[in-house]
Amino acid sequence: MASSVPTLLGRYAALFWDFDGVIKESVDVKTQAYVGLFQAFGPAVAARVREHHERHGGMSRFAKIPLYLEWAQVTPTRAETARYCELFSASVLRAVIDSVWVRGAREYLEANHVRQRFVVVTATPQNEIQEILRELGIISWFREVHGAPVGKGDAMASCLARWKCPCEDALLIGDSTSDYEAALATGVNFLLRRTDMNQSLQRTYPGPQCEDFVDG
Repeated sequence: MASSVPTLLGRYAALFWDFDGVIKESVDVKTQAYVGLFQAFGPAVAARVREHHERHGGMSRFAKIPLYLEWAQVTPTRAETARYCELFSASVLRAVIDSVWVRGAREYLEANHVRQRFVVVTATPQNEIQEILRELGIISWFREVHGAPVGKGDAMASCLARWKCPCEDALLIGDSTSDYEAALATGVNFLLRRTDMNQSLQRTYPGPQCEDFVDG
């Protein structure tokens, strides 16, 4: 990139942040939780779950778990889906909180949350992401927090309309195809945070990409 990542971020009035894989290195935590949840149904199902989750990191568990239950030949009733969602949540909450920060993310958020408008947009359920941010002591750094079931594109469009903020003055920082699609749908600029799980997107996305948020 021609300029440093902090300089790029500083150009925008509003920054929309995905959480897993952007603020915290927590994508693999959730991968292991999904695989563990469906391991009992055999290695083929577990492998299929792993591959799907890694390809669709920004997709809500409320969409993934019914699909995975079908693959496991379990009828995804509302009650059964809710039970698996609760099991998943219990297995990942503390692990996400304890996971490593993406290098430079915490420092940039702390230094710039007064000057810029920061918003979390994530597929993590609303109550869970709020609890995570409170535990981390950073929830006050965000003007708004939007989790599932609200879609990322809908959340961004709502913020921009209420703030009367032109889409060209906003940036979404994400690590998945669904993040990129949300940016395209709203006309918001997109910064791809590169991870081992989005190498295909790295090859096809023509815009700015970064490894972390450290200057230089």
